[in-house]
Amino acid sequence: MAKIMICDDAVFMRETIREIVETAGHEVVAEAETGVDAQKQYRQHKPDLVTMDILMKDSGVEAIKAIVKTDLRAKIIVVSILSDQEGEIVEAIRAGALGIVTKPVRKEVLLSEITRVMAK
Repeated sequence: MAKIMICDDAVFMRETIREIVETAGHEVVAEAETGVDAQKQYRQHKPDLVTMDILMKDSGVEAIKAIVKTDLRAKIIVVSILSDQEGEIVEAIRAGALGIVTKPVRKEVLLSEITRVMAK
């Protein structure tokens, strides 16, 4: 199973994602609530996969760019409200994100996307 880092400024969303992935047997190795913290936690914990909110302090998109710059094999899934953030999502994909899950997060969708991205 994957070692996962969860990046979201909302505690409730981090807890929701944690519950979903841990119930499925994955291990949460780190959490971050800002883009800068996400970069630091990524370097420290070297997760197999990252879930990244793109609208949080210090920009999730900028965090994706920085993480991918230091690790071209980084596996990042954007977790976002699609209708409100279309431009940012396109930018996140261009920056190196490999998948998208929309909020509110549905268990089966998140786990399916984790499986798909981990297979890359």
